[in-house]
Amino acid sequence: MPVTPKTLKSAAFAALAATTGFAAISAAPIAAHDHSKKSAPNIVETAQSTGVHTTLVAAVTAADLGGTLQNPGPFTVFAPTDTAFAKLPDGTVSTLLRPENKGQLTSVLVYHAVSGSVTSSDLVKLIEKHGGEASIDTLAGEKLTARLAGDTIVITDAAGRATAVTQADVQTSNGVIHVTDGVFLPA
Repeated sequence: MPVTPKTLKSAAFAALAATTGFAAISAAPIAAHDHSKKSAPNIVETAQSTGVHTTLVAAVTAADLGGTLQNPGPFTVFAPTDTAFAKLPDGTVSTLLRPENKGQLTSVLVYHAVSGSVTSSDLVKLIEKHGGEASIDTLAGEKLTARLAGDTIVITDAAGRATAVTQADVQTSNGVIHVTDGVFLPA
């Protein structure tokens, strides 16, 4: 059964209130995958292989979203690094990973996902088409705002927290990953 924004939104979502700031940092580059093999890695397999997305993979596992992100998609995922998660207030990640907070964790994670394969070129075109800012609908049913800061795509969440895309267009078999230096938190 294909996963749609509607089926994901039917999960129990709760808002997470946290305040944090993000500064542009460089993420370790994700190694290019050998797509000449019969089956290219999907979003989850790619995140597992980077060495900088351990927290994200643990969160996806705790929220039982691994199967969803292995579906054909396509999906676009803004993938925070371990360093990005470490910038959250102390205790935020461990609290979210508790079984009783699965709804909150799911809400945070699907706020990082967009239906379809949206490349950085697509984002830049949308930003330019809409006068410098483009609204992005997430699978959580909330919006992100994309803009350019020089040559960097900056994504702002509903609470006004800005996060830079530090590595764009990591292609997977079921979509694209954009590595970010911050975590989006729903309003």
